[in-house]
Amino acid sequence: MSFIERKVMSVVVFRIDRRSGVATYLQIVRQVEQALRMGALEEGDRLPTAAQVAATTKVNPNTTLKAYRELERAGLAEVRQGAGTFITRTLADPDSGPEWPLRTALTEWLHQARAEGLGGEEVQALFRAAFEAAYPPEK
Repeated sequence: MSFIERKVMSVVVFRIDRRSGVATYLQIVRQVEQALRMGALEEGDRLPTAAQVAATTKVNPNTTLKAYRELERAGLAEVRQGAGTFITRTLADPDSGPEWPLRTALTEWLHQARAEGLGGEEVQALFRAAFEAAYPPEK
């Protein structure tokens, strides 16, 4: 697994809510868009393959391919035959957007954690526990 694949697999974790009333492919599109807005995905990053998404979400690979085609139509991704789907541009604007206050608060929290002596692994474990409590895996 390459560095980019490891990075994307750790950053992009699709969560599908089958009760939301939103088409599954649109949920994938929106989650990629959000990752682009937050700067979690950047130009050149490779998205997980349809098979990888299917394995983690139980979504039909064709649904993921439909989402990736939609991202391609929007100019956000590019499908390269035999290589995968790659991000072509970002939606991150570090100076504006509804997520900016959240990013500021998170950055402040990280600085506070460091000032209180927490190491990187401890912060990651704490964040992971809080994240899983807020976004429990779908059963």
